[in-house]
Amino acid sequence: MTLLYLIKMLVRRFTRLLWNSVRVEKRLFASDPVQPKVEDPEAVEPVQLEALDKDICLLVDEKDNFVGTATKRECHKVGEDGKVLLHRAFSVFLFNKRGDMLLQRRSPHKVTYPEYYTNACCSHPLYIDDKPEDVITAARRRLNHELGIPLESMDPELFTFMTRVHYHDPGDGVWGEHEIDHILFFQSDVKVKPNSNEISEYCFVPKAEFNSYLPTLEGPVTPWFNMIRRHRLKLWWDNLHRLKELAEPDKIQKFLNEK
Repeated sequence: MTLLYLIKMLVRRFTRLLWNSVRVEKRLFASDPVQPKVEDPEAVEPVQLEALDKDICLLVDEKDNFVGTATKRECHKVGEDGKVLLHRAFSVFLFNKRGDMLLQRRSPHKVTYPEYYTNACCSHPLYIDDKPEDVITAARRRLNHELGIPLESMDPELFTFMTRVHYHDPGDGVWGEHEIDHILFFQSDVKVKPNSNEISEYCFVPKAEFNSYLPTLEGPVTPWFNMIRRHRLKLWWDNLHRLKELAEPDKIQKFLNEK
């Protein structure tokens, strides 16, 4: 047995051990497989249909000033001219203490971007009790609703408001987006129990595996997640320990959603 052969054997064994220790967690499904999405865009699942008319979103101008209200339906309907009402939204990027990021797949029941992959939680502050809801309050409410994270596990002080992104995307031509999106980062080890009406699967992805993991996804990513991924995610993910130094909450960015 030659020295070269021994070296090759050791390299193979080490590679196998390294592969087996990769920290990409197995995809965890929120429920048994759900029914395929309905082709008719108006045939909306009942729970999602209720939210379309019950949730009152916040209309804003291009400087993110609150200027009025409209239903979720009105805020996502693409007009005949291709326009969508500009409204306020938020996107939460959730990391565990190890620094792995939660990636979820939107349920086929979702009205906008069904079965797309995206960050932990994407939704809207609402008009509640005759006033606009605070963005972090809304984020905690939706993280509890979509991912089942207990409210007491989400200290508002642990959220970092990174920046705002103004973007427009026509979606499928019937339902689309036009938002000023408040980008929030949250890092903590929390218990996750997804709501299958909102999320069909999720996983925690280590930073070192993220770029190689994306091509394995079985569907597209949302436009807002894609913009952050291209323009800011690496910088922020590399610096979870000093996010407040990098935060630009007073700025409103306009990024291109390039493929």
